[in-house]
Amino acid sequence: MDDKTLTDRLLAVIEDDILPKTLKGVSGGNKVFGAAILRKDDLSLVIAGTNDETSNPLWHGEVHTLKQFYELPDPPATRDLLFLSTHEPCTMCMSAITWAGFDNYFYFFSHEDSRDSFAIPHDLKIMKELYGLEPGGYRRKNAFFTARSIIDMAEACPEPARTGFIDRIDGIRKTYALASDTYQAHKGETKIPLG
Repeated sequence: MDDKTLTDRLLAVIEDDILPKTLKGVSGGNKVFGAAILRKDDLSLVIAGTNDETSNPLWHGEVHTLKQFYELPDPPATRDLLFLSTHEPCTMCMSAITWAGFDNYFYFFSHEDSRDSFAIPHDLKIMKELYGLEPGGYRRKNAFFTARSIIDMAEACPEPARTGFIDRIDGIRKTYALASDTYQAHKGETKIPLG
């Protein structure tokens, strides 16, 4: 599958499937992180989810989506699936994606975005304190998975697709900024340990 088709579909899943759940989640005090699982062959959506740390601090967007995925009556084999994360996964979520058998994940916002744009610096602090890794220090291509930035994919597409993708990316960024404002306004009211 070509990157233009894949980028278009990944952006659509964020816009249409993950963001609505995230907007509802942040109104309940949860963080802005979400995820989705798609079939590799036709890019159809298997499941989309969002952060639910107010129920359990381990229910990050990716882990909570995996939990819901494994509650499906007959979940497809992960080797046949793509994993989409709105934010570059933290070490717990990267490990969960790996342990679940995914050979890939795609992310929209980077760890640096989580720190700088969303005032959620924990991913980078944990990577530095536990593993001595600087931002971007983990291997995005390794024996277990290949991780790719959706924004990098969009920027590498030829015109006119690139301009259309950049416009959509700007719209997604603006919506997430509003969601972040909602989360930040209420985060002191929750019992999330690393709020």
